[in-house]
Amino acid sequence: MSRVRDIPGKLYRGEVSVNIVGRQKMWYAISGVILLVSVGALLIRGLNFSVEFKGGSVFNFPAATSVTQGDITRVVSAAGGGQVSAQHVAGLHAHWQVTTGQLSSQVTQTVQSALEKAFNVGPNAMSVQFTGPTWGGQITAKAITALIIFLVVIVIYLAIAFEWKMAVGAFTALMHDILITVGVYALVGFQVSPTTIIGLLTILGYSLYDTVVVFDKVRENTAGLLTSERSTYTQAANLALNQTLIRSINTSLTALIPVASILFIGGALLGAGTLNDLSLVLFVGMLVGTYSSLAIATPVLADLKEREPAYRKLREKIARRQAGGRAAAKATAAASAAAGAKAGTPAGASAGASATTSAGSTVTAVTAPAGAVPTASGVVRETADDRTADDLADDGADAADTTDLSATSPANQATATRRTTVRQQPRPGSGSPRKKRR
Repeated sequence: MSRVRDIPGKLYRGEVSVNIVGRQKMWYAISGVILLVSVGALLIRGLNFSVEFKGGSVFNFPAATSVTQGDITRVVSAAGGGQVSAQHVAGLHAHWQVTTGQLSSQVTQTVQSALEKAFNVGPNAMSVQFTGPTWGGQITAKAITALIIFLVVIVIYLAIAFEWKMAVGAFTALMHDILITVGVYALVGFQVSPTTIIGLLTILGYSLYDTVVVFDKVRENTAGLLTSERSTYTQAANLALNQTLIRSINTSLTALIPVASILFIGGALLGAGTLNDLSLVLFVGMLVGTYSSLAIATPVLADLKEREPAYRKLREKIARRQAGGRAAAKATAAASAAAGAKAGTPAGASAGASATTSAGSTVTAVTAPAGAVPTASGVVRETADDRTADDLADDGADAADTTDLSATSPANQATATRRTTVRQQPRPGSGSPRKKRR
């Protein structure tokens, strides 16, 4: 358990890292597949709008055990109700909800009377709701207008508070959330009501909040990055994601648990209704929003920043530095193995051990600092990460010393080795040790 509790601290310090930004192609592929399915469902199946959007009449009456959906459809059609949608709403007060198209007052009264007579419903037990097409069109236009205004204001705010590339990343994540959430409604056939629109705007704000928190940490980690040259922009952004990963997970779980309780427990007890519609869109949107804030918004930002000339040069410089360090480390290990084989010493002999030459003289190597690598001539070398141009130049001198020693007699080798001492001395302006010959 202690190891599990240490994970958040290790993620924040960078001791443990989850490569999220570096695997952006995988996240793009996953999101691309989901978006294709969502768009296909929208084009093929479409959305199941509630009566508030398309207009019509809704008849609600208590549910009887012997009543079936087919019975209701036949009765309403015979009374002139036209296309009918009958839904059994479970809960403490189970009832039938029958939705028809736009009916005149006379036809509405005829359908109501037919239902009351066919299923023995009392005159006060049935409720009838009528919604005109004008009101449905108005609420649709207002919903679209509110969504557009929300997106425009958010993009302008992020462009001013952060930068336009972060605004593009956040806007991409928001559109990703909208399409997937709406696609889920189209695929499963959930009914879209005015409450659904309210919930959709709510989850967009939730997703945006999570994205802004991550972006603020990215801005903090990348400040002065071009001067320090400590990492690439992608690496700094990935560190920011890891530092906020546990916070994002905890926030999402804390928000999803009560929403899931309303959706599954409240829906089962109270049945379909305004509360159920709101909790449904919140549950789907929060899941998608948490994913997009981590796997879409920040990778898009990193891709845009890495295309800038300054960050492209920084990435190439760090790549060359890492490649040179690895090559030098391999050359040093090969030289050490060759020298150990000639002297009859195992290649893995540790620094600080004593070796006896053929002339009987004992040479004691200086104890190396943590992470140092012994060379063929016994000189302690820094690790590949701390090597600079001066260190690479010193490698040539070490190799020359090794060649001269191998060309002389064993006695001369021992004498020359005794004259060579190694001292660790800090380089001016640097915390890493530097070798000095005397």
